[in-house]
Amino acid sequence: MKIVSACLVGINCRFNGKNKANEKLVELFKKGILIPLCPEQLGGLPTPRPPCTIVGGDGHDVLKGKAKVLTRKGEDLTAYFVKGAHEVLAIAHLLDIKEAILKSRSPSCGCGKIYCEDFTRKLRDGDGVTAALLKENGIKVYTERNFNCSDY
Repeated sequence: MKIVSACLVGINCRFNGKNKANEKLVELFKKGILIPLCPEQLGGLPTPRPPCTIVGGDGHDVLKGKAKVLTRKGEDLTAYFVKGAHEVLAIAHLLDIKEAILKSRSPSCGCGKIYCEDFTRKLRDGDGVTAALLKENGIKVYTERNFNCSDY
């Protein structure tokens, strides 16, 4: 079993209340291989919610208290993102899960690249908060862009 960002299997949990269903991942979900989770919802945020970005670093820096997750209006939602990441990690440990497929570019789930601090669609190097925490705890993190579904 693997964790998957819930939005990738058609669950309407993104910030805008929509999903980013990936047909191949939906098929794996239907086979019982994937467990859908949304870190932002698990952290206590509603759907829909304001778009957020990481300011002052990336998810690793957020976990160290050196960066924050902010809305466009500057509202600090860092605690929700950190709580959600820890909830995902707890589920991974409970089920002995070693891999996760997370939504690319997200301030929670992005792996390798996340959106810039200025809410443009530009990308920068870094991980989202959940991706960072999972990586720091030995869980292999993929995105829908680099996971090979044909192996299943």
